[in-house]
Amino acid sequence: MSSSIAITTGEPAGIGPEISVKAVFTGRVKSPVTLIGDKKLLIKTSEKLGFGSIFPDWVKFEHVPLAHPAVPGQLDVANAPYVVETLRRAAQGAQDGTYSAVVTAPVQKSIIIEAGIPFTGHTEFFQQFAGVDRVVMMLTSGTSQQALRVALVTTHLPLQQIPAAITDEALDKTLAICAHALHQDFGIERPRIAVTGLNPHAGESGHMGREEIERIAPAIERAKATVHSAEFSGPWPADTIFVPAHSKNFDCIVCMYHDQGLPALKREGFGHGINITLGLPWVRTSVDHGTALDIAGSGEAHEGSLLAALSIAHHMAERRERIRELQRLLG
Repeated sequence: MSSSIAITTGEPAGIGPEISVKAVFTGRVKSPVTLIGDKKLLIKTSEKLGFGSIFPDWVKFEHVPLAHPAVPGQLDVANAPYVVETLRRAAQGAQDGTYSAVVTAPVQKSIIIEAGIPFTGHTEFFQQFAGVDRVVMMLTSGTSQQALRVALVTTHLPLQQIPAAITDEALDKTLAICAHALHQDFGIERPRIAVTGLNPHAGESGHMGREEIERIAPAIERAKATVHSAEFSGPWPADTIFVPAHSKNFDCIVCMYHDQGLPALKREGFGHGINITLGLPWVRTSVDHGTALDIAGSGEAHEGSLLAALSIAHHMAERRERIRELQRLLG
């Protein structure tokens, strides 16, 4: 790839700077990268970790200055705009082709909100920046084709708001986006997609809720009729679909809400899982963990999830570049 992958280095008081520095010194990164963050902080972090102040020549910096010096483990509301600016720089660079993909280290949502900045999460931020009406959060337990993949119809919502958010449009677009991404970005010829119900036992034939009958099952039938590149089944009870004997038969499991799907996935692959935003005009992946303020600055943070996110981003960006080149050749 001709362009580099942008790494946003995350909350400066968390483990983001540490795992970003560790990742580029492992020798396992396959693409040129640009670290977006405070260059002085990243060099200081590198020196503290014993790597010195000289980075590999394939590592570039897009310097965003901190408002206040960062203290590991101590959030500072004054640095919240800095964090958001790193995301904006990455998104702008991806939008204009400077970056082939964006990989994000963790941020602390609470301190951004405390600063008076409306912020729900990376996924929603990039969706708004790109101006797309729907994106899908997908997490995968690893980089292999056999990894468990979970996609969500809703993302960061209180439980009481979830039923109303499971609309026909949300279901239809989620299923279509998942099918397209599994084919385009993962090279799965005919993805097998399982869809969970919302209620216990997938509603027990309407005795424990009617969302399965009135919304989810009809959406699956619409997808079967209109998205011919994938196979859809469900609604499945969420408590049994993740049993390995069932989950191994699917390339992705679409769940209705955050805590329905992610506990099983994190049990499967925490520490090397990847968060992927589907439906953006560029590639975006992320780690599967938070800022870990309790170990920030200790040198104990593990970079495994960030390396996995970089690997997936590299392969996705390469596939998209090959597809674009083929389209150019075919005219």
